[in-house]
Amino acid sequence: MFLNTLTPKFYVALTGTSSLISGLILIFEWWYFRKYGTSFIEQVSVSHLRPLLGGVDSSSPSNSNTSNGEADSNRQSVSECKVWRNPLNLFRGAEYNRYTWVTGREPLTYYDMNLSAQDHQTFFTCDSDHLRPADAIMQKAWRERNPQARISAAHEALELEDCATAYILLAEEEATTIMEAERLFKQALKAGETCYRRSQQLQHHGTQYEAQHRRDTNVLVYIKRRLAMCSRKLGRTREAVKMMRDLMKEFPLLSMFNIHENLLESLLELQNYADVQAVLAKYDDISLPKSATICYTAALLKARAVSDKFSPEAASRRGLSTAEMNAVEAIHRAVEFNPHVPKYLLEMKSLILPPEHILKRGDSEAIAYAFFHLQHWKRVEGALNLLHCTWEGTVFHEVSVYPKKELPFFILFTAGLCSFTAMLALLTHQFPELMGVFAKAFLSTLFAPLNFIMEKVESILPSSLWHQLTRI
Repeated sequence: MFLNTLTPKFYVALTGTSSLISGLILIFEWWYFRKYGTSFIEQVSVSHLRPLLGGVDSSSPSNSNTSNGEADSNRQSVSECKVWRNPLNLFRGAEYNRYTWVTGREPLTYYDMNLSAQDHQTFFTCDSDHLRPADAIMQKAWRERNPQARISAAHEALELEDCATAYILLAEEEATTIMEAERLFKQALKAGETCYRRSQQLQHHGTQYEAQHRRDTNVLVYIKRRLAMCSRKLGRTREAVKMMRDLMKEFPLLSMFNIHENLLESLLELQNYADVQAVLAKYDDISLPKSATICYTAALLKARAVSDKFSPEAASRRGLSTAEMNAVEAIHRAVEFNPHVPKYLLEMKSLILPPEHILKRGDSEAIAYAFFHLQHWKRVEGALNLLHCTWEGTVFHEVSVYPKKELPFFILFTAGLCSFTAMLALLTHQFPELMGVFAKAFLSTLFAPLNFIMEKVESILPSSLWHQLTRI
């Protein structure tokens, strides 16, 4: 009886209202996605509804205290990260500032420096810094945007005590030469080792001491890695390799610093290709996050075996040998991982100073890789020629900026719902009688199972009991 009393105007109003509401939701979802890069409905469902339904947040840290569990959780969190700190980043005072002195322009973007400030606060500070006056000053110094204010705060902290993080800041930003930076890092090493030994003995006395030990570990690893980079830049490459190997043995779980990429570059400089292959065998694993350094270094080693005798004309006549096929496939994998690199290695695009942070598989990673590794490709005879021949046949798709944002599901869903209901409203307005018949038939079909169940219930239950239930 209810369905028979519905008029076409009701269906027009119903579909029109549905189209309007879904359109408003679509507009809001699109605006929220353009501004914040995520879906509002999806964010609300993940943040608020999942905990109510008993879901587990995948980003919560594991409760396991074993070293293997910590390594797996660190590896998982690192592999999900898209913006990485450049393992071979230059020194601000001794290298980046040279560009500013000559051109009067800033070599780093504000976004890049802001990410570095966040890294420094994460690695070099902890909640108990207020207990030590020098650390409290440095905690504020890392948040300063003005370089001179940061340097002044570091000097102020050193007036109170030997502070490792204060020496780090001065070595990074105030030192105008690599030798001066190395001298400051050696002073930082003495202070950092003292703090590390002290916190190592107290780390099991509570969460506060454990946080201090974690911070002191990060500081010590950072200092030793930068000292090794100073040795590499000053021409003491063998010493740098030894320092990096010792550091990786002493702290094998700290993979977020990517020290193996520094080691690969130094070994390539020594032309110690056997050791490069050994490092790649350890880190070129499917469970570990890839990088342009790993992919293109593996391709360079494969190309080195055949590049000196490689000829495109000869290869087209007789076909590729097994070694040449392996080299071509390695270059294919590398180009597929980051298609921006070949243009910089082949000097088809101009190089600029590498940033402090890189986007995996993006143009910034290609710049950072080519800036340090172009010389190694040039040293291997014919490697760039093989790369050029192979790369031209590899680019079978349009090179795009990675990662590309995909539209969330709810934007597509609301767009489809809005279009569908708007079409129904238009058809109902134009053909009211016909759409009314279709609507009644659709609703009758939709409620048919419910009517069938109601009839079965009426036939089973006594009429008096059913009368009482309907009254209730």
